[in-house]
Amino acid sequence: MKIIILDGFRENPGDLSWDGFKNLGDLTVYDRTPEDKIAERIGDAGVVIVNKTPIKRETLEACTNIRYIGVLATGYNIVDVAAAKEKRIAVTNIPTYGTMAVGQFAIALLLEICHHAGHHDHAVHKGRWENDPDWCFWDYPLIELAGKTLGIIGFGRIGQTTGNVARALGMRIIAFDEIENDTGKAIAEYVSLDTLFTKSDVIALHCPLFPSTQGIINKTTIAQMKDGVIIINNSRGPLIVEKDLADALNSGKVFAAGIDVVSEEPIKGDNPLLGAKNCFITPHISWAPKESRQRLMDIALDNLKAFINNNPQNVVSVCP
Repeated sequence: MKIIILDGFRENPGDLSWDGFKNLGDLTVYDRTPEDKIAERIGDAGVVIVNKTPIKRETLEACTNIRYIGVLATGYNIVDVAAAKEKRIAVTNIPTYGTMAVGQFAIALLLEICHHAGHHDHAVHKGRWENDPDWCFWDYPLIELAGKTLGIIGFGRIGQTTGNVARALGMRIIAFDEIENDTGKAIAEYVSLDTLFTKSDVIALHCPLFPSTQGIINKTTIAQMKDGVIIINNSRGPLIVEKDLADALNSGKVFAAGIDVVSEEPIKGDNPLLGAKNCFITPHISWAPKESRQRLMDIALDNLKAFINNNPQNVVSVCP
């Protein structure tokens, strides 16, 4: 069996091993694959493993030996799933691997906003502290989270993880989700979306990107929020209308934002959030701790083994 990994570098920059896949067949791993080389590199391979390299209908029509596409991610919109189904090609994804990592990173963004630890570390290394006339200094308002309300939009596994950590910091948790469950009720009070917008000191986005959630943070919903609200998004970039958030940051309506995802990635130089006040942007790394990536690889390998054994798992279908 010939196995091609088209863009393995971000999943495994060298600190993990592809040996599990090597044991299943003739493996070739490419760090990255430009679009004009996709079909050429796949060639007569039967198994294709991808992260963000697009697999379009024309590729499937050119590479007729493909029987399995494994996506090294939860989202699978980079694959033309409808075309794959027509050609009886199995497509699998990794539905759960980074719950703890993503929840942890949401809190990391929030804590950086509250304390500016990176800035103050840099200031100390530049000599500010040793030359300060007082015994300490701070350049930004420092925020205590205890007693404040965190509103979480999307209260599945990741949202609940974030909620649990925030509760340990003394925050009150409210949540909006179309599906309420007992696990969530033990962590948060479920409220309407309007209530969440008006009552939250901090709003964290942990919902999927659907037509109903695209642009859920916009000038209209921001107007409902408290003055000085903090917004955290390490879910999906298009959940936010970026120009509206940038305007709200620059006006002070939104005190700060912690963003790990944007509407177009890698970020473009004209993204309005790059010039916005008090906007902390990281390069889509919530998922990336080694432990999380190892789980992803383990599940991806299990998915392929299950397919080989005629018992496929985590097979995706066309999104509604």
